[in-house]
Amino acid sequence: MRKINLLAATTLCGVMTLASAQAQVASHTERLPGPGNTSQQQEPQSSDEAARFAAPSPNAPQASGVNAANLPDAEEIDPATIPAMAAQHSADPAHDDWPAYGRDDNASRYSPLDQLTPSNVGQLQRAFVYHTGSKPAPGQQNKWAAETTPIKVGDSLYMCSAMNDMMRIDATNGHEIWRYKAGVKFHSIPYTAACKAVTYYTSSTVPEGQPCHNRIMEGTLDERLIQVDAETGKACEGFGFHGQVNLMQGMGESVPGFVSMTTPPPVINGVAVVNQEVLDGQRRWAPSGVIRGYDAETGKFAWAWDVNNPDNHHQPAAGEHYSRGTPNSWAAMTGDNALGLVYVPTGNSASDYYSAMRSDKENAVSSAVVAIDVKTGSPRWVFQTVHKDVWDYDIGSQATLFDYHAADGSTIPALLMPTKRGQTFLLDRRTGKPLPEFPVEERPAPSPGVVPGDPRSPTQPWSVAFPRLGFPDLKESDMWGMSPIDQLFCRIKYRRAAYVGEFTPPHITKPWIEYPGYNGGSDWGSMAYDAKNGIVIANWNNTPMYDQLVTRKQANKLGLMPIDDPNFKPSAGGAEGNGAMAETPYGIVVTPFWDQYTGMMCNKPPYGMIEAIDIKTHKVLWQSPLGTARANGPWGLPTYLPLNIGTPNNGGPVITAGGLVFVAAATDNQIRAIDVKTGKVVWSDVLPGGGQATPMTYEVNGKQYLAIMAGGHHFMMTPVSDDLVVYALPGSTH
Repeated sequence: MRKINLLAATTLCGVMTLASAQAQVASHTERLPGPGNTSQQQEPQSSDEAARFAAPSPNAPQASGVNAANLPDAEEIDPATIPAMAAQHSADPAHDDWPAYGRDDNASRYSPLDQLTPSNVGQLQRAFVYHTGSKPAPGQQNKWAAETTPIKVGDSLYMCSAMNDMMRIDATNGHEIWRYKAGVKFHSIPYTAACKAVTYYTSSTVPEGQPCHNRIMEGTLDERLIQVDAETGKACEGFGFHGQVNLMQGMGESVPGFVSMTTPPPVINGVAVVNQEVLDGQRRWAPSGVIRGYDAETGKFAWAWDVNNPDNHHQPAAGEHYSRGTPNSWAAMTGDNALGLVYVPTGNSASDYYSAMRSDKENAVSSAVVAIDVKTGSPRWVFQTVHKDVWDYDIGSQATLFDYHAADGSTIPALLMPTKRGQTFLLDRRTGKPLPEFPVEERPAPSPGVVPGDPRSPTQPWSVAFPRLGFPDLKESDMWGMSPIDQLFCRIKYRRAAYVGEFTPPHITKPWIEYPGYNGGSDWGSMAYDAKNGIVIANWNNTPMYDQLVTRKQANKLGLMPIDDPNFKPSAGGAEGNGAMAETPYGIVVTPFWDQYTGMMCNKPPYGMIEAIDIKTHKVLWQSPLGTARANGPWGLPTYLPLNIGTPNNGGPVITAGGLVFVAAATDNQIRAIDVKTGKVVWSDVLPGGGQATPMTYEVNGKQYLAIMAGGHHFMMTPVSDDLVVYALPGSTH
């Protein structure tokens, strides 16, 4: 039985205030150049729409730091000509390195370092603090949430700032060796200024000792793919146009902040694969969710997977663009060099809460794991985690790869895919079929739906054997408040809303409760996996939402306009909240299920959890709330109470061979070390900003270090800073 440490409601005055779901996005109408509109099935056909989707030709190239609009189009090549990739540092990392976002090609978030243990971790001290220089300027709207995990190769850390500057840092003292200024402008920030990591890549064509033999690569908020020399930070002239590739090519009309890239591009068999975040809630015919491959050596275009044009893997011809409004992928991707596959976690089509206008092709691949052949751009298999998703259950987590030792003695190359639903799917990564010992059932969904012309799927997939990261369906008796009046208010909200359990369908005439919420279960922090002991560490959220579709007339009255409309008002709604969903019959109003007067959630705590799961026995080893009340409370006021009540969290865990889990993520601005055997917190430290990032650990000269980006998070309402905080034990060597 799973044991949960719930505190009595009378002691919970420090429960987290969940941030307002109304996202803040820049208000402007500047156009980014790209190929113009082409006739697409289901796309707008009016003359006004045709004029709106027209776009000018690219401007003349400029120097480093220019917008994607100033870059020429990428040359297209035959993917078969891409050279074989040299062995990469992340394939079998040196024990003291952390050379990739998830440490290795499997995205395990596991380190073999064992200097830090439960018995000595309490002696950790700050070794240095490095400042990225990226945070809001005085008077500037806060849209910052760095979410950065540095990587470490040799004696250096490599990282990106929230605004895409790249840096090389001495891993022992934080001295900055070089900085590449990307030149991203404030108006290009989408929902969030974030850069999760950079990619370290070793060239297979440039000899060792020559510039750009080892390279650092990133995707940017303004849709560029950039490569620099790892040694000097200078642009790799042979890549793209002076080190940059224009990722807006073929995207059609857009505006700054509508499309962005926040995750590190994986390199699989010489192909750099890019995805992009498309801002939620704007319009049905938003820019495309196309997935693309580029030659990692030259930046030349290799292929595209365009959902509504699946057999055309080329760049669009002049005057055309990729199919608009298709499911996008904003999560970190994982690659398998042996199988030649990249595993793409997808979201749903544009206009998240209304599905009647989606094509059959879109419905087949939304909220799914799609395995794409990196030599052709064609999917080999698709596994869907939600059918006809209208709950914003896009997959935010990175897939973790591992070898599963089955009961019959066979070894299966496997994939672990967490979801916002709290369902975790374990698949054969060659075929996409569930592992025999972790079957998936199609269970009846609770309702066919009430929105005219938009029926729901009759069934939804459930992972049977892997423990769910979540609690049972809500009941009125679960409603909670600081006082009887607060509890009564929440009970009234509960009764007024439609709710028949998970997958309650959208409603127009009244609100509906979405539980798990779109920030429930596992999000972009993903999971950590210790392959030696078969232990999964997962932190997750327990935060329902209160949603309602509104008519177009009501949406206009509420001021809900898409980001590319001249009348767009960020305060009215953008992403992760109220949205125009233009070009559909409805807009969407989304808020946390809370008492809006105190800012306290209506469901009883905890709101954030962490647990250890034995993948061999399918059992929960331990589970506890994650996050204290020290920095949280009603009306957004900190209580300074050390009560471990469990707060919403963003960011992932890591595991070490020393028997520790390191995690920040919670809104109490602390980083913790947890004994992996017992779940007991054995060390913690208060950070200078919110720890909404995944930590990492590395070793130099026999000394183990722990690093966390304490950049804060605007949506989580944690303090913003530009501090990378690095810890070590006192003394010089192991």
